Amino acid sequence: MKYLLILVVALACSALPASYAQVGAEVEPETLKVAVRVSPPFVLKDADGSYSGLTIELWEHIAAQQNYQFSYVEAGLESLIDGVAAGEFDVGLGAISVTAERERRIDFSLPFYNAGLSIAVPAQAEPGWWTVTKGFFSLQFLTVLLFLAGILLAAGWLLWLAERRHNRDEFSSETLPGVGAGFWWAAVTMTTVGYGDKSPRSPLGRVVALIWMFTSVIIISSFTASITSALTINQLSSRVQGKDDLVKVRVASVPASYSAYWLERENIGYQQTTDLPSALRDLAAGKADAVVYDAPLLKYQLRKEFSGLTVLNDYFAPQDYALVLPPQSSKREEINLILLRYVRSAEWRSAVNRYLGDEL
Repeated sequence: MKYLLILVVALACSALPASYAQVGAEVEPETLKVAVRVSPPFVLKDADGSYSGLTIELWEHIAAQQNYQFSYVEAGLESLIDGVAAGEFDVGLGAISVTAERERRIDFSLPFYNAGLSIAVPAQAEPGWWTVTKGFFSLQFLTVLLFLAGILLAAGWLLWLAERRHNRDEFSSETLPGVGAGFWWAAVTMTTVGYGDKSPRSPLGRVVALIWMFTSVIIISSFTASITSALTINQLSSRVQGKDDLVKVRVASVPASYSAYWLERENIGYQQTTDLPSALRDLAAGKADAVVYDAPLLKYQLRKEFSGLTVLNDYFAPQDYALVLPPQSSKREEINLILLRYVRSAEWRSAVNRYLGDEL
C-alpha cells in the first residue's frame, strides 16, 4: 500500500505541467482580423504600409481598453462587407455608412460620426463675360448661323426669280447681284428693320413676300431660342447650385457607395469610377460636370490635391458612420460602451479637428 500510494502521487505530479499548459492555451487571447478600407481622412495608408486616420484612432483606443490583439487586412468596400458577413473578418473599419440593406447582412456599432452627401464642381476660374464670348465660337452657334443664312438665301433666290423681269432696278437680272439683293431684302424683312430700298412689285413677288413675312416670325423665335441655348450650354456645370441641378449635368460617383445608392434611388444617371480621386480627376479634366460623394471625404481630397475644384455648401442625404461587426457579435456591447465614452471626450474632438479641420 505504501508503494502504491507513492506511485499514484508521482503520476499525479507528472500530469500537472500538461494540465497547466492546456489551461494556458485556452486563455491565450485570440488575434482579431480587422478589415480596413482606405478612405481618407478616416482611414489613411502611410508610406510604410501602416494605417492611420480618425477611424483607426477610434478602433485602437477600443482595442487598448479591451486588450484586443488584432491585425489589419486591407479590403475594398464590397469585400469588407462580404468578409465580415461571412465571418472572415472580425471588424471592418472605414467611412462606412449605416444602411438598411447592409444591416440585413451585418451588424453595426453605434454611430461615431454624422455626415452627409455633397457635390464637387469646378471652381469658377474665368469671368462670366469670357464664358459668354466663347459661346459665340462654339460649333452649335456656328451651325445655327449657317442654317439661318441658308434660309435667307433660299427666300432671296425665290424673290429674285419672281422680280428679275419686272423690277430690274432693284433686283438685277444677273444672277449674283440679283440673288444678293434678294438675300438683303429677306434679311431686313425678317428682322423687321424694313429699309424700304427694295420691295417686290410683281403679284408673284408679293405672294412670296407675304409668305416670307409670316414665316419669319416663326424663324426669328426659333433662332432666338437656339442662340440662347448655344451661348449657355457650356455653362451648365457652373450652374449646379444643388442636388436639383444634377439631372441636367454629367455626374460621376463610385459604385456600391452610399452616394451611388442615393443617385440610383433618385433615378439620376452617373459615370462610374473606381474611386473618389479618379472621379475628381475626371471632373478636373472636363469629363464630368459634378461629383457626388460623402462631404467630409470630398473636402479632404480637395484640400489635399484638387485646388481647381470646390464643394457646394448644400448637404443632403444624412448618414452615419459606424464600425462593421459580424451578425450578433458578442463584442458589440463592450465596443459600444467604450465608443460612447470616447466620442464624448476632448481627445476625440481633438482627433476630429486634427483630421477634418474646418470640415466639422
